Amino acid sequence: MSTSGGSARQRPRGVVSGRYRLAVASRSLAAGIGGYGCAAAFAAALAVALPLARSEAVLWGTMLSFAVWSLAAIWAFAARSAGQAWLGILLPASVFGAVVLLAPGTT
Repeated sequence: MSTSGGSARQRPRGVVSGRYRLAVASRSLAAGIGGYGCAAAFAAALAVALPLARSEAVLWGTMLSFAVWSLAAIWAFAARSAGQAWLGILLPASVFGAVVLLAPGTT
């Protein structure tokens, strides 16, 4: 006899559904691959947007991109859903990519 008070069948403790595993895998890919893409686009955008010598702008962009990658990874697991995690990473990456493509002197 069950002492939980409900008639719904409960999953045994320690068993994780396939849907949950897929959501965690998607968030992990968003953090790793999506975060890398966002950080790379950020570094490139800073390299073309900062009013410094090209080598200095690339250096600053590269150094700050590690913070962007870390923030993207945090966001991937803080978002309410895996879809929202991807959207929150791909949207800024698209903006950074647009900055690179629209910058004068880059083709």
